[in-house]
Amino acid sequence: MDYRKFDNTYYIRLDKGEEIISSIEAICKKEGIASACYSGIGGCSSAEIQTFIPEKSAFETRKIEGMLELTSLLGNLIAGDTEEVHHHSHAMFAYLENGTHCVAGGHMKSITVLYTAEIELRPVTGGTIGQKPSPETGTAFWNFE
Repeated sequence: MDYRKFDNTYYIRLDKGEEIISSIEAICKKEGIASACYSGIGGCSSAEIQTFIPEKSAFETRKIEGMLELTSLLGNLIAGDTEEVHHHSHAMFAYLENGTHCVAGGHMKSITVLYTAEIELRPVTGGTIGQKPSPETGTAFWNFE
């Protein structure tokens, strides 16, 4: 992994075998970033895609593997009450399955790089975004207080 900061934006290059979400979290911890948004593209080898099932208040996870073209990664990261960072990431992948072009996407648990990923990380300036638990879903949402 390598990254640089230009003005208030971090540009991150991840290499083969690195996990994208934990790498973004590590940079935020190292740089003292409490709230940020990010986007990216790349070539990946595996992804754990989650779908939230409201009736169960839980996520179902599907793992895909192979040559996965990361066509879109969008997410945000906030520091919780414990100052541990929490991500909310969604991604879309294009890939071949039995000779057929496929796409898959959703909430991301993890993404492993096959050859490279390029991420733009934009810290929130002028304040921070907190986290507010939702008793209805068992998840948490942005809190601006």
